[in-house]
Amino acid sequence: MAQIRKMDCQVEVKSSAEKIFDAFNTKAHLMPKMSSRLISDIKLLEGEWNSPGSVRLWHYVVAGDKQLQENVDEKNSTIVAKELRESVDEKNRTMVYKLLDGEIKNSYNSWKTILSVTPKGEGSLVKWTFEYEKKNDDVPEPVEYCDFHTAWAKDVDDYLLNA
Repeated sequence: MAQIRKMDCQVEVKSSAEKIFDAFNTKAHLMPKMSSRLISDIKLLEGEWNSPGSVRLWHYVVAGDKQLQENVDEKNSTIVAKELRESVDEKNRTMVYKLLDGEIKNSYNSWKTILSVTPKGEGSLVKWTFEYEKKNDDVPEPVEYCDFHTAWAKDVDDYLLNA
């Protein structure tokens, strides 16, 4: 029987918890502008942008940590992911997404992403939790997705601080 695994990653940002959560919660359509090196496109396929039950198609780049700290180079190709926005808890600044389709499904039977944002000092702590089931034991742990999501949060933070 397959086992659901869990991986957490987090990053401190300078933007307030309210601002950074609002960006991820209500401004998905602006993510290609906020993080152009990582997110190339997003399309709404079903529902409304900010409502639970909506389905979105993301086009993004995942690279190794070294490449994310620099700039993503042309050798990295765009990856597609189709996600369902399962739930949003605005009071606790938490969102849950379920992967429906995309390249990740080649390695994982199931994938859920949970975003939570908490105040920390004058800024905030952005925490990503991945719950996943590997297709087999040869599939590596999804460390590159932690690198991607922390870099993405930093990009959004930089955008908000310079807006």
